[in-house]
Amino acid sequence: MSKSSPKLSWCKARIGEDMNWWVSEISDPIRWDIDGLGIIDPKQFQYIIDLIEPLYDYGFLNEYLDKAFYSFVIEKIEADKSVHLKRTTESILDCEDQFFALPDVIDEEKGPYADFLDHVTKLRVKMLNATFEFAQKLTIEELEDDIREDENKDYMEGRATHFFSEITAILEYIPEGFEAEEESDEDTGPKKSPEPAMEEIPDIEESVDDDIEADDTMKWDEEEEEEEDGQSDKYEEPTTPPES
Repeated sequence: MSKSSPKLSWCKARIGEDMNWWVSEISDPIRWDIDGLGIIDPKQFQYIIDLIEPLYDYGFLNEYLDKAFYSFVIEKIEADKSVHLKRTTESILDCEDQFFALPDVIDEEKGPYADFLDHVTKLRVKMLNATFEFAQKLTIEELEDDIREDENKDYMEGRATHFFSEITAILEYIPEGFEAEEESDEDTGPKKSPEPAMEEIPDIEESVDDDIEADDTMKWDEEEEEEEDGQSDKYEEPTTPPES
């Protein structure tokens, strides 16, 4: 389905117990299976962008990112705290408002999202080989096997792998035994995955100029001023020098 197709025009999403957003209803149920269909929220997508940043030095191309996702903006928040999302044809790289990103998984094997995963996997391996002195160069197959093992554990325990977890597993991948070395090379310490919260979507601007109600604990200024005035007004009888 092309990015301009009108059939995918909206979807509804709810936040799960794992604090990820999952699609509960979609405008194009023929092409989209919503069973275990995750959607990436604004904070998560920005976190992904931050993780991609170092890959530009190794040849990352924005076109893979742009083609891999459909962008949605919040149209309204339902009473049950789910959100109704409206599709926007704006490039996901140009969206200025908060938006949700739905990976294009119509063709899971050869689609734009699969191409994006292949692209970042290749570049992540390239970056790791340039960063660490491995006894033997890391291969794409080794990275994929390690990640697939973790995903299989989730599957056996009845948990669907969210797209956010799938992407960050690649972008944060470090071979076993090299984690501490990478953390020591980071100036600001290891990144921490965002924990999306319902009240943060959308952002609500709060006034910082709210009046503060006075109470009894705030009268000390007035009492201090009264004491100073009282001392200045107090009559002091002059002392008579002793007679010689």
